[in-house]
Amino acid sequence: MVEPADRSSTAGQRLGAPESFGVSTLEPGLRPPAQPPGRQVSMRVQMLDDTQEVFQISQRSPGKVLFDLVCAHLNLVEGDYFGLEYQDQRKMTVWLDLLKPTLKQIRRPKNTILRFVVKFFPPDHTQLLEELTRYLFALQIKRDLACGRLICNDTSAALMVSHIIQSEIGDFDETQSWQHLLHNKYLPDQDAIRDEIIDCHREHVGQTPAESDYQLLEIARRLEMYGVRLHPAKDREGTKLSLAVANSGVLVFQGNTKINSFNWSKIRKLSFKRKRFLIKLRADPTQNAHHDTLEFAMASRDCCKVFWKICVEYHAFFRLFEEPKPKPKPILFTRGSSFRFSGRTQKQIIDYVKDSEPKKVPFERKHSKILSNSSISPQSASTRSHVPKESATSIPLADQPDSDRLSHLAVPNGSEEPQAVTPPTNGLHGLTAAPGSDPTQPRQNHHVAGSVLDQQLLNPGPSCRANKGSPGSEKSSLGGPHVAVNGNGSVNGQRMGRTGVLGAEQSAEIQPLSPLTSPLLTEAGYVRNDEEDEARRKKFPTDKAYFIAKELLTTERTYLNDLQVITESFHSAVGKDEAFPDSVKSLISANYDPVYKFHQGFLKETEQRLAQWEGRSNAHIKGDYQRIGDVLLKNIQGLRQLTIHLQKHSECLVELERACRSSRKVETLCRDFEQQRVCYLPLNIFLLRPLHRLLHYKLILERLCKHYPPTHDDFRDCRAALADISEMVLQLQGIMMKMENFQKLIELKKDLTGVEDLISPGREFIRLGCLSKLSGKGLQQRMFFLFSDCLVYTSRGMTPSNQFKVHGQLPLYGMTIRESEEEWGVPHSFTLFGQRQSVVVAASCTSEMERWVEDIRMAIDLAEQSSSLNNDLLSTSLSDNKLSEDGGGEQESEDELGGSRSSLERQGHRGNTTVHVCWHRNTSVSMVDFSIAVENQLSGNLLRKFKNSNGWQKLWVVFTNFSLFFYKSHQDDYPLASLPLLGYSVTVPSESENIHKDYVFKLHFKSHVYYFRSESEYTFERWMEVIRSATCSTSRSLPSTRKDLY
Repeated sequence: MVEPADRSSTAGQRLGAPESFGVSTLEPGLRPPAQPPGRQVSMRVQMLDDTQEVFQISQRSPGKVLFDLVCAHLNLVEGDYFGLEYQDQRKMTVWLDLLKPTLKQIRRPKNTILRFVVKFFPPDHTQLLEELTRYLFALQIKRDLACGRLICNDTSAALMVSHIIQSEIGDFDETQSWQHLLHNKYLPDQDAIRDEIIDCHREHVGQTPAESDYQLLEIARRLEMYGVRLHPAKDREGTKLSLAVANSGVLVFQGNTKINSFNWSKIRKLSFKRKRFLIKLRADPTQNAHHDTLEFAMASRDCCKVFWKICVEYHAFFRLFEEPKPKPKPILFTRGSSFRFSGRTQKQIIDYVKDSEPKKVPFERKHSKILSNSSISPQSASTRSHVPKESATSIPLADQPDSDRLSHLAVPNGSEEPQAVTPPTNGLHGLTAAPGSDPTQPRQNHHVAGSVLDQQLLNPGPSCRANKGSPGSEKSSLGGPHVAVNGNGSVNGQRMGRTGVLGAEQSAEIQPLSPLTSPLLTEAGYVRNDEEDEARRKKFPTDKAYFIAKELLTTERTYLNDLQVITESFHSAVGKDEAFPDSVKSLISANYDPVYKFHQGFLKETEQRLAQWEGRSNAHIKGDYQRIGDVLLKNIQGLRQLTIHLQKHSECLVELERACRSSRKVETLCRDFEQQRVCYLPLNIFLLRPLHRLLHYKLILERLCKHYPPTHDDFRDCRAALADISEMVLQLQGIMMKMENFQKLIELKKDLTGVEDLISPGREFIRLGCLSKLSGKGLQQRMFFLFSDCLVYTSRGMTPSNQFKVHGQLPLYGMTIRESEEEWGVPHSFTLFGQRQSVVVAASCTSEMERWVEDIRMAIDLAEQSSSLNNDLLSTSLSDNKLSEDGGGEQESEDELGGSRSSLERQGHRGNTTVHVCWHRNTSVSMVDFSIAVENQLSGNLLRKFKNSNGWQKLWVVFTNFSLFFYKSHQDDYPLASLPLLGYSVTVPSESENIHKDYVFKLHFKSHVYYFRSESEYTFERWMEVIRSATCSTSRSLPSTRKDLY
């Protein structure tokens, strides 16, 4: 053993502490504690910068020895803020006990990776006196942001990410900053606020990495979720809650909202008994003494013990002046736990570090391209470079065995579940976006080089680097190996059965599927090599106008299938039933059959023109057939002759609803038809499809006119067709808006129970979504429906139909609204003051609250302008409305809702409507969002791949009504699966995900990840654009009114 005088001081020795038995990181004495004899064991530790170090310890060493080695390796003085966590054999994340032998806690050290993370979060970052400590805290904040643990509003998130980027790449450079954001993922959904991040980064010129760390911690410490680690629990009534511990005391959360807190000064005792966690409060003279004990039920006794231990440690670290002394061992009997906090308290650390004035030491910022500006002295460097006898060895991951690398990949960055890996970077292979431009928007003057056979080959051309250019005018050529799929549903000659095309995603842990998280997609795929793809390549048009024309073709196919649902499927379902009125049958047939026949001819002409354009027929003809404007002009002029039928479609919708009201049997017929697979959307939406299709033609022609120069041969026809279709849209706009509102009220009537006369003249739907209502038992999840005259709040019923039961309604006449976050201590809360009652509600985030407040205020103004107070807004069924406000029905999780079947297999109820999706995703949609969704419909072939699969499968995909619907081919009558996208994030894959293909976008929600590959840059941008309209709240809230859409 080296004598104290002959070796350099460690991190703890710099504090000059007296020798002890080694229970503190900062108090190791003059030398490491004596090690019992025995073999050496390797322990692998993952640092906050994602590097891994291997430390050698004796098999009998306590956990404190390993922790001291880690701190000494980092030259870390303020080490007591940190800890080592790992997953034990019960798959629970626990802290390494510094007093117990390491190998008694970690049974399989070869298969365990400990994570060095922040354990104690101080209320003020100025209490962290060393730059290295603040840097490690900044890495922890970065990790918590990336994994979604540190939840905040968009403004705070953008500002924090901008400080992280400043510390990594330095001062703002437009190209470099944009590229850095493209290839690195700091937030689960950072694409939505990318521009805001760039704007914030501009303001940090001259800021050093250390200053950026300081500013990052300044923002983070003010957030409610700063340093919070949630532990699931339930109260005595079974309400799902979460417990957490902070420097101030014990916190209670519902979801991500803090609903209560118990200061250390008010807590008399913390204990647990079996699965019950008990908080005993000090007696309050103003309250009943019998109510001083709070009880929470946790998943198991082990969960209680884990949370109790961290509470004991937090209390000791932040409240005590010095480390608690160990209890004397009893002679005969033991009672209670002997666990205690080991280490210096925060006060001890602050006092000594202030007195000793430690010198700054150099350290490496792994992700930063800027050198640390810490002052370096040879003496301090030498004194901090000593590593004790139990040495640390760094092993690069590339040199590790496969099993070790796999275990490393299984450890998430800052996540408590090893299966949920958060990729550190996010980039598009081969893509360089112009600074300031939106990579999801179609680029002008762009031509894709490549070739493919339509319906059989998806064609990305050869990949090459994108050229830098000014925003909005970038030119690039992207491509990659393509995939060959035969049109008959076989892959390279191998036939795939109907049940084998779509199936459940495979994962390490088999979980029940939910209709809100995943379509029924299988792993069955085919791994194609690039040589086979190269041999199958054909000459292919590259003009952007061709891909616009192809979008017309693919969406026309979907539109014709939707018309067929009305003209054939619905007609055959009700045609033979005498209960269905003949007048309604004749009305629908007379006004939809001519439209269907017309579009059959339109589709045939479009298919012929695309075949000629691609060279699959009349290959000798070139210029005359590389256009689409003449086909559009001819058919739109023909469509104008059908205007009289289009105007009658609103009458069809009204008469069908009237027939359902007057006859229970007709209503049953329509409901049964909606349960058929072919009716993948509500029936009334199909009736409005011809009116919606006019908007699609208008948008396609606008893109063509924008793409063509005025001198192009096709420009004149496109402009004339655009003028005609714009006139038709303007003529039918009023009918379209009224029918959309009427159709939405009909759908909401089916989703609600306990309310009558929802459909009344003058009533307009404005917004629906999830809010938390403050009641005597805290925040209760409620579904709110905002109309032009009243606000209705409901809870999800447990009936087979899964309808929402009405709890109450608030007339808008005379209502006032006020933000009340400070008054109630509930984030994003506001109070609604009605003439009959007042309600306090809270939104999930600031942006969601702003949307609700804006819409409610607009609705109040409309209600006061239109009429006086109406005492009978909605007739409610009192017998069905007796569910107590505090005792709402049990909330189902998404996995419980889904069971083991897809949404389309659950035929007994309406469990996959937009209302149910909003309930489970805790979001909201407005009538403006529905109107935008009408425009943003898209269909076409995509290649699909799972996170853990190698093969790509060709599917026909339809995007409509905030969902993706998956078909084997466009000729199928009904979809095989669906994927609601509300709550999903759409990004491009990172390089670490090894998706070495072009035009690939990624959809992910929680642990569900899907990759989709398109055939060209134009189609890639279109899919990204329309999917973002359903997944990004920012893009859904752009138009201020519905009239702005037309």
